[in-house]
Amino acid sequence: MMAHASGSVGESGKPRARVPDSVLRSIGFLSFFDRFATPPMLVVLAERTEMSLGQAVQLVAAYALLYAVGQPVWGFFSDRFGRMAVLRTALVGVLVGALASTLFSAYLPLLLARAFTGLMAGALYPTLLTILGDTRTGIERARGLSDLQIYSSLGTTIATLAAGTLAAVLDWRLVFALPALGCLVLLIWLRGVAGDGSAHRGGANFRLAFSGSALGVYGLAALEGAVLMGILTYFVPALQNAGIGVTLAGVLAAGYGIGVILGARLMRRLVRHFTRTRLMALGGLVLVVAYLTSSLSQLPAALTATALLVGASNAILHSSMQGWATDVAPQARATSVSLFAFSLFLGSSVGTFLTAGLADERRYGTIFSLGLIVSIVLVAAACWGHAVWKRKHP
Repeated sequence: MMAHASGSVGESGKPRARVPDSVLRSIGFLSFFDRFATPPMLVVLAERTEMSLGQAVQLVAAYALLYAVGQPVWGFFSDRFGRMAVLRTALVGVLVGALASTLFSAYLPLLLARAFTGLMAGALYPTLLTILGDTRTGIERARGLSDLQIYSSLGTTIATLAAGTLAAVLDWRLVFALPALGCLVLLIWLRGVAGDGSAHRGGANFRLAFSGSALGVYGLAALEGAVLMGILTYFVPALQNAGIGVTLAGVLAAGYGIGVILGARLMRRLVRHFTRTRLMALGGLVLVVAYLTSSLSQLPAALTATALLVGASNAILHSSMQGWATDVAPQARATSVSLFAFSLFLGSSVGTFLTAGLADERRYGTIFSLGLIVSIVLVAAACWGHAVWKRKHP
C-alpha cells in the first residue's frame, strides 16, 4: 500500500494541503469505535431483535470477514487511484453501511449491512498508516503513529464503555448511527484537502509476497487474529453472564483499551533492550496468562484481568508481528503487509464464527480455554519461526 510519491508537493511546487493530524486521529478513533461497538451490545441485540445471540455474534464475524477480504483490494486501489480517493470512498461507504444498519432488525439484512460496513471500514486504518508514511518523516512520523495508536485505542475503549449502555438505555440503532454522523463530519472536514498525487501504475510483485517465510507469517497472523481479536467479542457477554449489568460490563471490558495504551507506552522502553523474538515471547506470555486466568474462572475480576492483559499483549506481541510482516518481503512490502492484515482479520472472523455456537450456549469458559490452547501454539510457533528466519536474514 506504500507509494513512492509523497504527495506533499503539487505540480506548481507549492505545498499541497495535507490531511491535518486532527483529522487522521479522528478517523482512527471512528474506525476503531465502529469495529468494537457491536460486541458490547450483543445481548441487547438478541433481546430486542429477531436474532439469537449466536446470530448477533455472526454480525461481528461478518464485519471482520469483509474487513479482512478487502485489505489486498484497498491496498491496490490506494496505489492505483491515490490515498485520498480511497479514504473518501471508504468514509462514504461506512456512512451508507452504518445508516443501513439502523434500518433493519432481521438477521439477514442486518448481516449484509454490517458486512458491507466492515468492507468499507477496512480501508480506513491502513490508509491512515500509508498517509503518515507518505507525508511525515522522522520524529514527526513516529509521533503521528503513536498518536494514531492512542486515539484508536480510545475509540476501542469508549465503544466498549458506552455502546452497551446506549443500546440498553436508548436504542441499539443509535450505536450504528453515530459512526454515520462522524463520517459525514469528516467528509466535510476533508473538503479542503487536495489529492495526494500518490496514484501510479505498476503491478506488485506477488511472487515475493508468497515465499515460504511470508506464508508462515500470514498463518501466524490468522492465529493471532483469532485470539487477540476474535475472542474480544465475548468479554462483555461473559461479564453479563456472570451477573454484571451492561453498563458495568462495558466499563470492565474497557480494560482492553487501557491495556493497549499502557502496553504501547511500555513497548517504547522494551524495544531498546530486547530483540523482536524476545518481545514476541514476552507479549505471548502475557497472552497465555490472560486466557489461563479466564479459563480457570469466569468471575468478573478474572474477566477484567483478561481484558487488560490481552490489550497489553496486543501492544507488545502484535506490534512485533507487524514489524516482522514489514521485513519478510521488503521487495513486495505493500503486498505482504496487506496480506498480513487480511490474514489477521480472516483469523478473527473464522475464530468468531467457530465459537458462536458456544456463545449461544453461554459456554464462555470453553471459549477462553480454546483461546489459551491457540495462544500457546501461536507463541511457540512465532518465537521459533522468527528465530529461524532471523538466522537466515541477519
